[in-house]
Amino acid sequence: MPGIKLDIVTAERVVYSGDADMVLAPGAEGQLGILPHHTPLMATLLPGELRIKKGAEEISLAISGGFLEVRPDRVLVLADSAERAEEIDIDRAEAARKRARERLSQRRELGIDGARAEAALRRSLARLKVAETARRRKSKR
Repeated sequence: MPGIKLDIVTAERVVYSGDADMVLAPGAEGQLGILPHHTPLMATLLPGELRIKKGAEEISLAISGGFLEVRPDRVLVLADSAERAEEIDIDRAEAARKRARERLSQRRELGIDGARAEAALRRSLARLKVAETARRRKSKR
């Protein structure tokens, strides 16, 4: 099957640039599955797991949101942030999850912006999911 060119870019760096057989991304309207020759589209991405399938290999990244542009031969992801599974500090992500949950539970009495706390929680959960998925795949080998 012919591949599709994929670029995943943040403000700081190019996280991935190469071919893919399929891209699965967390869209605002649900999970997006992109194959070669997909209809062109633009979509907003939410915090979550972005998966790249290339042959038998699968790469997982935690993204914190952004935009996706699909053209028949190319996919461009402009992410607020993106981390490969091996780059994720699990202890730091777990601490961020705990902080976000605390802030959500105390938002009324502390006057905290609930939307920001919820976004922080979604980001930390995405990072933890990607790290856990990678750890499970590694243990199966």
